[in-house]
Amino acid sequence: MTSHPKPTALITGASRGLGAAVARTLAPTHDLLLGARSAEALRPILAELPGATGWPVPLTDYPAVAAAAARIERLDVLVHNAGVADLGTIADSSVDQWRNTLEANVIAVAELTRLLLPALRRAEGHVVLVNSSAGLRANAGWASYAASKFGLRAFGDALRLEEPTLRVTSIHPGRIDTDMQRTIIAGEGRDYRPEEFLTPETVAWTIRNAIDTPRDAHPTEITLRPFG
Repeated sequence: MTSHPKPTALITGASRGLGAAVARTLAPTHDLLLGARSAEALRPILAELPGATGWPVPLTDYPAVAAAAARIERLDVLVHNAGVADLGTIADSSVDQWRNTLEANVIAVAELTRLLLPALRRAEGHVVLVNSSAGLRANAGWASYAASKFGLRAFGDALRLEEPTLRVTSIHPGRIDTDMQRTIIAGEGRDYRPEEFLTPETVAWTIRNAIDTPRDAHPTEITLRPFG
């Protein structure tokens, strides 16, 4: 009896928060490549998931990304989870804030996807874009972040049309109980109440369900909101 190799999944921003939760959820059924800025950041999750492989690459170091992507011959799942949230009003914003946000949340995603298209095509793979409710509606104080997430949604829409053998899912969760969320709430001057937010595990299972959706269906956009 011939055993079939596990599908391979690359998850960016996998060292903590939602990315680590996605890694835990996919670990039983996938060979994992776990991305983060540094090998040091990946140590805890790799110790927890000993079958996974670290993929430490700063995603805006494009020569390094190209070299790392070239070693991936086939890729079944690409989960774009890494991103930044540098919030503030338009009046207080700077060119650097806009540039850094758009580069991390859109340009780096587009370039990594482009480099991995041959590997994804071989597997007729699935690209999951972790977007945000800010990718559907912009609020005051969130202009640069929302612009990046609207851009990410447009990228996913175009990719879906250009690559008909791939499935492309944009997931738009509300606020998630993560370290990043604690920083945002502190900046808003509010008390942190984790029960107000989605858990990383819930969002990770939603991503897993999209990946597991039978091939006759294409989960294109999923919106999640905290209940209650």
